[in-house]
Amino acid sequence: MNTILLLFGGKSSEYEVSLSSATGAYQNIDRRKYNVLLCGITKDEGRFWLYEDDPQKIADGTWTDGRKFPLSVDLSNGTLSVDRDGTIEHIRPDAVLPMIHGKFCEDGTLQGLFAVAGIPVVGCDCQASAVCMDKAVTKAIVIAETGVRTARGIVVKCVGEACPDEARIKEARREAEAAFGYPMFVKPARAGSSVGVNKVKKPEEFARALKLAFAEDSKVLVEEAINGREIEVAVLEEGGVYTVAHPAEIDCGSSEFYDYETKYISDASSFYIPARIPEAAQEEVRGCAEAIFRALDCRGLARVDFFYTRDGGEIVFNEINTLPGFTPISMYPKMMINDGIAYGALLDRLIGSAIAK
Repeated sequence: MNTILLLFGGKSSEYEVSLSSATGAYQNIDRRKYNVLLCGITKDEGRFWLYEDDPQKIADGTWTDGRKFPLSVDLSNGTLSVDRDGTIEHIRPDAVLPMIHGKFCEDGTLQGLFAVAGIPVVGCDCQASAVCMDKAVTKAIVIAETGVRTARGIVVKCVGEACPDEARIKEARREAEAAFGYPMFVKPARAGSSVGVNKVKKPEEFARALKLAFAEDSKVLVEEAINGREIEVAVLEEGGVYTVAHPAEIDCGSSEFYDYETKYISDASSFYIPARIPEAAQEEVRGCAEAIFRALDCRGLARVDFFYTRDGGEIVFNEINTLPGFTPISMYPKMMINDGIAYGALLDRLIGSAIAK
């Protein structure tokens, strides 16, 4: 029986989403094949804990009050060191299943830690995770290697307490206005789940949007708004074999775009699987998703997001998520389930692929 370390929590703004993903994964991993260890990472301190209490406490965040023991990664021998009231126990996991979204995991930091220790991790490695987390770098590679269209955009960087100052804000606004005009999106280059993203419709909204984005990251991407249907594609990779699901469509309803609240809090959005686009377009977007996945050297899994323009039926790449939401009702597993891969079977295939690396 293989031992799997299931990671949850973390220091990112997507902490609560991680708890839901981890709960779904834990409830569906095949216990006949895997011994599952739970590792919670606290939001404030980022401390690692081996959690050995009621798994139901993970979803509502009360796991921190449960029975847990300090855990660290021993880089010298690829084991986990657990301090049980002064007695050190060493555990060697066969693979790590990260259910942590956003910074400090999806950006490759935890993948790098476990790579040094020689412990396999489900999904992309450190390099691919870091590249895909940076929307500006991702777009540059996609444009250069696949030819898939992306939204026009500019990158704005800023460092320092007083940044961005008024002069930098005006300079960035004029550059964006000259390049593509309104409406436009202002977003952190390296954040997930649409955190810090705002749609700007007129000049007086730009400064506030830029400051909100810089609150999340020192690098900001300003892009033209694409008038299109929001299309998502799930990709599964197993030893160089690719499974690309039929695309899903997100209808944001009354929301301006698929922001954090629409994704996780309100019930304004709805979805369609398969997407309400022509069959030929579905096949084209699946091909684009695989090409982008390959160009970015992804492994394991990723959700690739596009727009399908309303005025010309053109496919436009938006972004890629290497650790997408993974609750049983999240879009990545839903797309795979629609194509005949059950949630538990999907987890099994991902874990098996990581162990076989």
